[in-house]
Amino acid sequence: MTTVRIDADTHTDTDTHTDTRTENQADPELGRDAELKALAEQAGRDLEDASALEILQWAADTFGKQFCVTSSMEDAVVAHLASRARPGVDVVFLDTGYHFEETIGTRDAVEAVMDVNVITLTPRQTVAEQDSEYGPKLHDRNPDLCCALRKVKPLEEGLTKYRAWATGLRRDESPTRANTPVVGWDEKRRKVKVSPIARWTQDDVDAYVTEHGVLTNPLLMDGYASVGCAPCTRRVLEGEDARAGRWAGRAKTECGLHG
Repeated sequence: MTTVRIDADTHTDTDTHTDTRTENQADPELGRDAELKALAEQAGRDLEDASALEILQWAADTFGKQFCVTSSMEDAVVAHLASRARPGVDVVFLDTGYHFEETIGTRDAVEAVMDVNVITLTPRQTVAEQDSEYGPKLHDRNPDLCCALRKVKPLEEGLTKYRAWATGLRRDESPTRANTPVVGWDEKRRKVKVSPIARWTQDDVDAYVTEHGVLTNPLLMDGYASVGCAPCTRRVLEGEDARAGRWAGRAKTECGLHG
């Protein structure tokens, strides 16, 4: 397993282009982005009815080593699917410093038994260093900032070398994800975003897990329908949607990775 600590002073290739170009200079990055965006939008239309494995095979064939999977280690379904399309595929995991022990254990088990290359990203600051600068329990006082520091920024830096990334987003998880394309354009990160199980339901996920013996986070058997950082995640009540246990009691519904 590779662990990468994200430094605040790290600049991406995109940053360098932005710093050096002038308004009168042509920007090759914009041309490349336009091509990738068009490719993503066309693939989203063409692959809407394709299987999850076919979608991932397209991504692996199109982008090769510049394609990765991100995983919260709630389960290993997308990582397992991607390993069938591209054995040894990079699986990127964000270790925020606030994860449940069960989540870290799931990551370690995925690395041990699956044909994937797990890459763990960590924020620039440890939890203790963040507490020293911003005060303790930032997640309670300003969860958006906490997510930005411990999730959004590390992922943006960690995805620098990739052209496309896959997620486990599903349309049935919440209203904010209802229109998730199977392949789309991530405008914020200027990358192709692949959501191969966007059309799946929880029953589809459960069936795949059973058929292939895929690893899942033990917390899913303990009342948690969606697993995030421990301070901001609770068990869901009967009748609640899968993400109701995330930032419960707040208007916040997403960490910023997906909107």
